[in-house]
Amino acid sequence: MTMKRKRNYDDPICHPDHARPVTRRDFLSQGFISGSAMAMGGGLLSLFSNPRDAYAALSGDLDTLGCGIATAGAGKIPFIAFDLAGGANIAGSNVLVGQEGGQMDFLNTSGYSKMGLPGDMVPGLNDPISGLPYANTDFGLAFHSDSAFKRGMDLSMTPGRGAQLNGAIFPARSDNDTGNNPHNPTYGIAKAGADGSILTLAGSENSPSGGNSTLPIMMMDPALQPTKVDRPEDVVSLVDTGQLVGILSARDATAVMESAYRLSQEKMGVVTPDAVVQDMVRCGYMKAADIADRFGGTPLDPGQDPAIVGPGGIFSTAEFNDNGRDGREFRKTAAIMKLVINGFAGAATIEMGGYDYHGGARAEGEVKDFRAGRCMGACIEYAARVGTPLMMYVFSDGSLSSNGAIDNSADGRGKGEWVSDNSSTAGAFFMVFNPSGRATLRTSPGKTEAQHQQLGYMDGGGSVVRGATPVANNVNLLVNAVILNYMALHGEEGNFATLFPSNGLGNAAARDALTAFQPIVNGTLGPLNPT
Repeated sequence: MTMKRKRNYDDPICHPDHARPVTRRDFLSQGFISGSAMAMGGGLLSLFSNPRDAYAALSGDLDTLGCGIATAGAGKIPFIAFDLAGGANIAGSNVLVGQEGGQMDFLNTSGYSKMGLPGDMVPGLNDPISGLPYANTDFGLAFHSDSAFKRGMDLSMTPGRGAQLNGAIFPARSDNDTGNNPHNPTYGIAKAGADGSILTLAGSENSPSGGNSTLPIMMMDPALQPTKVDRPEDVVSLVDTGQLVGILSARDATAVMESAYRLSQEKMGVVTPDAVVQDMVRCGYMKAADIADRFGGTPLDPGQDPAIVGPGGIFSTAEFNDNGRDGREFRKTAAIMKLVINGFAGAATIEMGGYDYHGGARAEGEVKDFRAGRCMGACIEYAARVGTPLMMYVFSDGSLSSNGAIDNSADGRGKGEWVSDNSSTAGAFFMVFNPSGRATLRTSPGKTEAQHQQLGYMDGGGSVVRGATPVANNVNLLVNAVILNYMALHGEEGNFATLFPSNGLGNAAARDALTAFQPIVNGTLGPLNPT
């Protein structure tokens, strides 16, 4: 009897039907390298041009003097995207997907088998051990009760957190094993108003999109320059409050820099008549005062944040400091979520590599999906602890399918092995965390709430119906639909066609049919309380 060797799930994946990896994206999706973290923002002089909130306040005679310090900030819902590089399973075994009636309009048994679920684990049945349905709606959006994403999210979140969650899924095709899918919506999210007090965008891959997949070319903004962040300590280095804050309190350091501003204001007219030079010197002192004011007493290091790491933290100290793949992904996630959820960045992409996990035991996909779920749940839990809403978007380049062979190992959990790439089973989903309670689904003429929760559908055999929505077979339009839903959470979907005139989503009624939720904020957030 031949025994299959159990591989280390984080070893590089060498598929016999794949060419040798050549590009960075090839190496990333097959796990030959792991994604580092980076942040995307403006140049040095614009570093503090659009802060979301002032965590203290400059003196009244200085805070309106026109040095590009906008203390009110953007005030938009934080946005984090997960880019699972390689073609991960999203629909079916993780987030449920159904036919035209919505998630609970179940596929046939062969359709779910293609998505890795054996006949005794399909939605519509109950788990024989727990007696509970395999179709679980704890998070509003229905997941399979044994979804690895869900199990990971549950472990990272406080019990009962699901009552503040809801979500929607897009059954939508994209090309397999390529970074050329224009999946990334963050530039459009920024155009819709998202911004931060340090950065506009952040990401975990040194690419124009901040992730593995690219962005729609019409959304490219060359003004967003990447600033690399590859460990939590680098979050701290994004803000240098200078040695003065180490000697004095943040309040006293601010007072010193304000005094320097006033003295320079008195003398500059004598030294030089050049208005540009005067503004540069004056505003240099002003911005230094603003940095000391807002960040001098704020713990920026995610590893030092007790809400993130430690006995009461989302991650234990041991797992956060682990030198393996889990620890690296947890630290990267913590760095990005610290920036975005506290309003230091407006939107971000967390790329996770190695999701081209077909051609072997189901166990490998389960382990990697569980890790991704831990990171997703961490972002939601941290948003809850800070007290701000969050929109979290999850996508991958293509998908995969099973031939029905079962992996009965402990990690395989009796599910179907992934054997090949298959873009017809692909999908993307987003979750909405609302501190005030679960976001309310919309209805529209001819569409129920269930059809707003599943924006599109599959046929009974588990393949995306390409004509169901404009986004089902067009990744550019999928990105536009995500941005539309982000704006709708603010009640600003009426501005979408003006901001994105060539959006391809149709008239107002057609766009409404692609919108999942009623607004959860009225234009902007209230003040945040960063920790």
